[in-house]
Amino acid sequence: MENPFSSDAQQRIINAIRQAEKATSGEIRVHVEPHCVNPDPVQRAIDVFAQLGMHQTKDQNGVLFYLAHVDRKFAVVGDKGIDAKVPADFWESTKELLRRHFAAGDYAEGLSQGIERAGEQLKHYFPYASDDTNELSDDISFER
Repeated sequence: MENPFSSDAQQRIINAIRQAEKATSGEIRVHVEPHCVNPDPVQRAIDVFAQLGMHQTKDQNGVLFYLAHVDRKFAVVGDKGIDAKVPADFWESTKELLRRHFAAGDYAEGLSQGIERAGEQLKHYFPYASDDTNELSDDISFER
């Protein structure tokens, strides 16, 4: 199964990204694949982050939610700009929020809540400016 989400669930995640990005110059992406090709999901997320060109945002404030659904592995990584500003436990507490939902099999809800949480931090540290442009696609990327 390449895509674990119904079309409704996908739309819910995309809507969460769009809602979160309304108030910030930050960029949020979700990448889903069946298997993690690296034993370390964080390293795989860093590789995907680069493949998606997320390091090219103006303020280095991209956040990637990575999910390898068959392997049941995931990671949340942020670029240098946002990583330098969020509280020290932010990434770990966000992963814990995702873990609770994922354990119950509710990937869409977990991702939506995690995205909302990341959006709050991005809004706080990188508020929306009138000249902001959406630098990255809001669509979920899928590895085939």
